[in-house]
Amino acid sequence: MLIESERLKLEEFTKNDAAFFYELANDPDWIKYIGNRNINTLADAEKYLEEKIIPSYTQHGFGFYIVKTKTDNCSIGMCGLIKRDWLDYVDIGYAFLKKFRGKGYAIEASRVTKEFAKKELSIHKLAAITNVHNERSGNLLEKLGFEYTRLVSYPNEEEKCKLYLEK
Repeated sequence: MLIESERLKLEEFTKNDAAFFYELANDPDWIKYIGNRNINTLADAEKYLEEKIIPSYTQHGFGFYIVKTKTDNCSIGMCGLIKRDWLDYVDIGYAFLKKFRGKGYAIEASRVTKEFAKKELSIHKLAAITNVHNERSGNLLEKLGFEYTRLVSYPNEEEKCKLYLEK
């Protein structure tokens, strides 16, 4: 499966993407805003992909996708959809390596993911969750047509995060 935009292509993750995922999940901003997933080795990254990311493609027909540039096939981030048991709506999410932030890639990938959700999957309303301190992500979501709704907590966690819903 492939989703494309002008500059990007989004593909399903495979276990061969473990080295990239290891780098992304150990980015200081990932750990700060998304959380430490205890991916300390390439084997941990491969296991996380095989157990947490890849099964969603068959379970739900969607998931998180690796984002690559069309020009040189460089892996720069991830963007996609996740169905959380505790949320009423499918959640859109993204993360990019630091050197690729501020170049419009996150909004470009998110727009085509949102379009894919609507046209191909018939998902009519999406949600998004951000860390309460992640203002850049909140601003991006507002540009995508989301609005802050309320604070929520992941099950069995005390820390709150911001819930955004499409307008």
